[in-house]
Amino acid sequence: MKILANNKKVAHDYYILEKYECGIVLTGTEIKSIRLGKFSIKEAYVKITSDFEAFIVGMHIAKYEQGNIFNHKEIRNRRLLLHKREIIKLSQKIKLEGLTLVPTIVYLDEGLCKLEIALCKGKKLYDKREAEKEKDTSKRLEKVI
Repeated sequence: MKILANNKKVAHDYYILEKYECGIVLTGTEIKSIRLGKFSIKEAYVKITSDFEAFIVGMHIAKYEQGNIFNHKEIRNRRLLLHKREIIKLSQKIKLEGLTLVPTIVYLDEGLCKLEIALCKGKKLYDKREAEKEKDTSKRLEKVI
């Protein structure tokens, strides 16, 4: 397993409740760009449609340099490969509890591009400050010890 991108800001902005692994439907030039590391998931999120299909929205994949007229669009909705029952379960949690789906890690597993998405609840500003205080005090304790 080779990790290509890690969205560290998710842990700062959200409480992570559950994590799911899914595949992404990509074209040939998209996977080549991803293997070169020319992509970003910082502003991306996961959207579930009314016919229970999951899409990643806002994922930027740079154009492949050796690609020709068949090169891909840089930002488009890409379909995620999840089981139907998982998508239905996630859709219900999003609607009822007001949660969000955010991509956390993109990695290659046996040559296939996989995405780890997290079911998250947003943090308030005071929650972020509290977490920062705890982190700071634990570092100080480690220095003393």
